[in-house]
Amino acid sequence: MKPKSEFREKVLEVRRVTRVMAGGKRFSFRTTVVLGDGKGRVGIGIAKGLDVAASVEKAKRQAQKNMITVILKDNRTIPHDVEAKYSAARVRIKPARPNHGLIAGGSARVVLELVGIKDISAKVLGRTSNKLTNAMATIEALKKLQKPYIEEKKS
Repeated sequence: MKPKSEFREKVLEVRRVTRVMAGGKRFSFRTTVVLGDGKGRVGIGIAKGLDVAASVEKAKRQAQKNMITVILKDNRTIPHDVEAKYSAARVRIKPARPNHGLIAGGSARVVLELVGIKDISAKVLGRTSNKLTNAMATIEALKKLQKPYIEEKKS
């Protein structure tokens, strides 16, 4: 029996990928997982495995290694507007007044939810619909928050 993890997880996407070998095609699964504790820590993990369950477990371990910590303003929102780009994805995040709610779409919403931000407006500005790059752009935006509001885990 495993102990209950302090993190909540959300599988962002599962893709079946193919490798062509001499005997034919070999299939595996690439899984993207977002892991967060709802108290300011979040990470994204990407892993491949021969079945979905194996790739999800690998991705969870990867997400724990890539964890960042965001110190929230009043435990509800971020201190200032921030915009970030990752590959073709662009994301803008704005703080909101108390009880405004989490207004965001797609993978940006998943990341912000798992960080524990309750009042925020976010907009995915890039033309790409790729969930992974949009989630990574959201992480980059959270990393851009001014000190002392963020401290990245050194490993």
